[in-house]
Amino acid sequence: MQKIGWIIGFVDGEGCFSVSVFRNKTSKLGWQTFPEFAVTQGEKSLQALETLKNHFQCGKITVNRRKDNHKENLYRYTVRNINDLRRIIIPFFKQYRLVTAKKDDFSLFVKIVDLVVKKEHLSLVGLTKIAKLTESMNRRSQSKFLAESSETTR
Repeated sequence: MQKIGWIIGFVDGEGCFSVSVFRNKTSKLGWQTFPEFAVTQGEKSLQALETLKNHFQCGKITVNRRKDNHKENLYRYTVRNINDLRRIIIPFFKQYRLVTAKKDDFSLFVKIVDLVVKKEHLSLVGLTKIAKLTESMNRRSQSKFLAESSETTR
């Protein structure tokens, strides 16, 4: 149980549940919905990301070679596969609840993943619903889909 507490605390502080809606010419509506669970750390803390990956048995760790004034690379543990999100990540965080405001982002994330599983992101109505939910997550910025899509401004 100690490891579970560490994971919850670590993700509460360093994790992110996000959903991007971005242009993609090959998608049915020209927009793609992209749910992702991610945790980013500097190279010195790479072992923490490996602990997460080993615990969840899914996702991957990638390096982001920094070009700024920092001396170490950033590493990012991500889970993007919709089935892994549904079967592993979401049930874990439903059972072992986050305690910070991140729990609200997680709740919206779960709603959006459910909409994607139901293939609602393939309709204009569903994609609009998803884009509106994303505006309430994380940085709370305006969805590019809602700002740019002529269908939503009519």
